[in-house]
Amino acid sequence: MNLPDAQRALKQYFGYDRFRPMQAEIITAVYEKRDTLVLMPTGGGKSICFQVPALIMPGTAVVVSPLISLMQDQVMGLMANGVKAAFLNSSQDSQEQQLVENQFFNGELDLLYVSPEKLSSSNFLPLLQRANVALFAIDEAHCVSSWGHDFRPEYTQLRFLKQQFPQTPIIALTATADRITRQDITEQLQLNNAELFISSFDRPNLNLEVRSGQRRKEQIIQFIKQHPDQGGIVYCLSRKATEKLAADLNQAGFTARSYHAGMDARTRAQVQDAFIKDEIPIICATIAFGMGIDKSNVRWVIHFNLPKNLENYYQEIGRAGRDSAPADTLLFYSYQDVMMLTDIITKNESENVEVQLAKLGRMQQYAESMACRRRILLNYFNEDFKDNCGNCDICRNPPQAFDGTLIAQKALSAVYRLREQVGLTLLVDVLRGSARKDLRERGYDQIKTFGAGREVSAFDWNNYLGQLINLGYLDIAYDQFGVLKLTPASKRVLFDQESVELVRPATLQERRVQEKVASKERTKADRSRGELFESLRLLRRKLAQEKGIPPYLIFSDATLEEMAAAKPTSDQEMRAISGVGERKLQLYGDVFMAAILDHLGEKGNANPGSTHRISYELFLQGKSVTEIAEQRAIQPLTVFSHLGACYAAGDPLDIHQFVSTTIINQVEKAIPYLEKPLKLNALFEFFDGKVSHGALRMALSHLQKEGKYPVA
Repeated sequence: MNLPDAQRALKQYFGYDRFRPMQAEIITAVYEKRDTLVLMPTGGGKSICFQVPALIMPGTAVVVSPLISLMQDQVMGLMANGVKAAFLNSSQDSQEQQLVENQFFNGELDLLYVSPEKLSSSNFLPLLQRANVALFAIDEAHCVSSWGHDFRPEYTQLRFLKQQFPQTPIIALTATADRITRQDITEQLQLNNAELFISSFDRPNLNLEVRSGQRRKEQIIQFIKQHPDQGGIVYCLSRKATEKLAADLNQAGFTARSYHAGMDARTRAQVQDAFIKDEIPIICATIAFGMGIDKSNVRWVIHFNLPKNLENYYQEIGRAGRDSAPADTLLFYSYQDVMMLTDIITKNESENVEVQLAKLGRMQQYAESMACRRRILLNYFNEDFKDNCGNCDICRNPPQAFDGTLIAQKALSAVYRLREQVGLTLLVDVLRGSARKDLRERGYDQIKTFGAGREVSAFDWNNYLGQLINLGYLDIAYDQFGVLKLTPASKRVLFDQESVELVRPATLQERRVQEKVASKERTKADRSRGELFESLRLLRRKLAQEKGIPPYLIFSDATLEEMAAAKPTSDQEMRAISGVGERKLQLYGDVFMAAILDHLGEKGNANPGSTHRISYELFLQGKSVTEIAEQRAIQPLTVFSHLGACYAAGDPLDIHQFVSTTIINQVEKAIPYLEKPLKLNALFEFFDGKVSHGALRMALSHLQKEGKYPVA
């Protein structure tokens, strides 16, 4: 593969200068027609791994997506970037579907998104066989596995792809799959020697916090007050809870709506659309909400109840901060949640009840743990993460730790001597030297570590073993009836003298008190992003409302934050902002640069040394606009913008050396007839190109100074 082609596509269509870790390697594998299984966290850049190959390979990439709203959202985002994309699903009538199928057959699409039902239908297969398919991308691939947390029977039909199209590469992608699920995905899809790419699951921008489940509503209200003008999701276990909480939040002065499967399809679509467009900032929802959206500016996620497993939890909190900007997550926990979920699981007729209960146990351990939250999550997904993160409630308010190396060695040695064939309960009995008859019958009383932990209570042993699991020193093999397995980290403790820190269970209540104090200390000022960011955010929302699209499809929060920091005022400077591709620069560059210039003008056009002041001082020294542009490696129009902003802010300048009074008067008369917000190119076209951009920019600056051209 010619990697520069892929890099050019990345910049042109998506506005990024470089690939994230592993993306280039994955794209290369797909380009070379190798089957791949990709694990990346939500917001980690999975889509780029098949979207870029689709742009540089001949033919069309066929993407399997589980939800109509998800594929529609992604196609809308691609089209906003100038990519030729379409979807096929049941929301379209036959005429619309025929149009898309014709585009697909004629090779007019880069990407085609389809549902698994559509792809597997008998009437679609002939079209697939006749069209030029570059690759198949199976999104949310964990849905194919009965071991996964979101199994969908229709996904199992996708094994026909490798049978019918053995030479076409398949890329399967998921954000949450443990070792068993990964193996099952490969087998179910019949991937040929699939290359496994496991990106770090670390989402360092997510702040992780767990709180007691008491007085949840009051805590949520206080939390939202600390996050003004930010959108988020509250996940609840029941439909009734979503409705009641939404009503309570509205009564408290917020704007919130509920969302659950019991609502009719039209109402659900309206609520989701309003949330995507930032018209409703808060959604109280069951887990049915969120998988089908690609909204990048969700700034927080709250779990009103404990999720069923860590896979669900990690996927749901992953809906916050998809733009890589800071985001907060809050999980409420009570033992009543555990009992309720246990009852739901045991009444379910699933074949994997034991596995589901075991995973619920791991979720409970996470909530009760006194170890770094991120270490627990990453080690659960078999990522050897040794350091504490510094961005969770435990790291911010660390409990009292002690040297638990000897305890860890006893436990790990017992697992080793028991040949990794026992579960938690039996291991505790061995360590405490239980007199159980079956232990003696199996010969477990003969191992060296039998009874080595008599002085530790069963309660404390269970707690310590839970910490060792969460810290990655032990792993639970769910596919082997929950027996404990050693890990690379545990072998370092046994054979390389690595030390282990554990926490005494008695410190749990103490930590809760510290958390409560820390929560009160968090202030609104800590979360301020500045006036310019807020101005750009409001401008983005205004443009989105005019176009009828979600605001994040214009620019993400992360892109706006970078704009607010860098303050670009030229095309060249704007291109350097991550997330600004050529299409978006063409559509929105002028209006956002104008807002930045207006902001700088209102602030007295920056302090001495700012980019505007430098151009102004060089002009006063006798340099021409062209000379200033050459010296500073910027466009002449940017120099005019700098000079105009200084002039509008009150700095002395003879405006008439750039533009005549006649042209200024004509511009003033033209403004009411042009679309708002006013674009310089529109004004240029209004004058049939007979007045230069520089003269028009200076005319607008004069009118702004005179109060005749209001700042947007």
